[in-house]
Order: sequence, then C-alpha cells, then structure tokens
Amino acid sequence: MLMMTKLLLSLAIAGTLLAQDRYKGPRPPKSDIPYLLHANQLVETDSSEAQESKNKNDTVYTVPGAAAKARTPLAEPIFLIAVDKLSAEKLSCYRMETKGSSRQLVLPMKAGKNAPKPLRMNVTRVADGLYRVELAETLANGEYTLSPEGSNQVFSFAVY
Repeated sequence: MLMMTKLLLSLAIAGTLLAQDRYKGPRPPKSDIPYLLHANQLVETDSSEAQESKNKNDTVYTVPGAAAKARTPLAEPIFLIAVDKLSAEKLSCYRMETKGSSRQLVLPMKAGKNAPKPLRMNVTRVADGLYRVELAETLANGEYTLSPEGSNQVFSFAVY
C-alpha cells in the first residue's frame, strides 16, 4: 500500500513538472501590455489613456493620433500578454472611428441597436502569467483598441 502511494505521488509530481511552462514561443518583454503575434515576432500595441467626455446622450472616448503605430495584416489578430496587474480575461476590444487627428469610440448612455458592442475574444492561459488573446471574429481594415473593463487605459492597433 505504501509503495502504491509513493508511485502515485511520484507520477503526480512528474505530471505537474511536465505541465509547467511547456510554451516555447516568444514572450513579451514588458508585462501588462498586449503584443500582436506575427509568427515568432511580437509587435507592441500603442499604450495610452483615452480621454473621456460626456454629453447628453453619449460617452466619447478619444485617443490622440489618426492611426495606431502597431499594425497587423491579420483579420483575426492574436495577442500575447504577460500579466502582472492586468487581467487578460477583463479585456474588451472595440473598433474606433478616425475623426480628424484622433480616434474615437462613442458609447450611448442607453444601450440600443446601434450601440457598439465589444468584439468576441478567446483568452487562453499558455504558461504561468502568460495569456494568448485571440479575436473570435474577422476584423475589417481599420483602427481598434483593447481596454481593461472599468479603465480608460487603451492598447491600440490597426488592421490593414
């Protein structure tokens, strides 16, 4: 009986060691910033703070610059994010509209048919503290942003 317990314990420990950090791909150099995954290359998304303004019916989030510097040709981009303070599961992705020299997202105070909805994403833990975030729908060419729930922090990118 003791021999069987030792064998099972040894197998459990070996299984745990094998399961740890099997991910062999690139790792983000900075934590809490999503990186676009292009084969084995990582492209850092543009990190900034969206300016929030409210009017009678809408909340407008504005990001400076007409276009993001981080760009991808992929219509279904994949991101890698090493988390420290950020929660990968609490990220939302929205399409932004270019208005002059900035990008904007307009969210109505009351949800309706025309209100922008966050794009569907799949979040997968690939290693300890490392997550893969995949858009689960095809994106048209344009400007997009990832943002943690309840925050004005944004991580912008463009699909071309």
